[in-house]
Amino acid sequence: MDRVDRAILAHLMQDGRLANTELADLVGLSPSPCLRRVRNLESRGVITGYHAAVDPAAIGRGFQVLLHVEMALQDHATIEAFETEIARIEEVVECRRMFGHPDYLIWIAAADLGAYEQLYMAKLTSLPGVARTNSQFTMKTVKPAPGRP
Repeated sequence: MDRVDRAILAHLMQDGRLANTELADLVGLSPSPCLRRVRNLESRGVITGYHAAVDPAAIGRGFQVLLHVEMALQDHATIEAFETEIARIEEVVECRRMFGHPDYLIWIAAADLGAYEQLYMAKLTSLPGVARTNSQFTMKTVKPAPGRP
């Protein structure tokens, strides 16, 4: 990956809807070589998709929570069951299995505190293998992650 590929990525991360001609101008290429580079980045798995940036409040998901989860059991079956169930919960926008503590970091987007409490009590605390949780509420989003609701 060279300087031009990095420039292409930087511009597409800022605006994934850029027309190829605009992108080519921005990175100093003609349209055909620019398109070849973009297709190459896609085929190599560097570019994995294109997403819309969405205002969480506009879709009823303005209350964001970072949930730390510590597991009671670490066996393969429990981990698989937990990950299968967490992937099914619509309000979970990101889940990462971690080295060390906590075992999982889970970003949740709910309508409000009441909706989060209902989700927490009905689903999150009864997930397979969960020993402890700790909820952290977002005070202010300083720098949002692109594409995250």
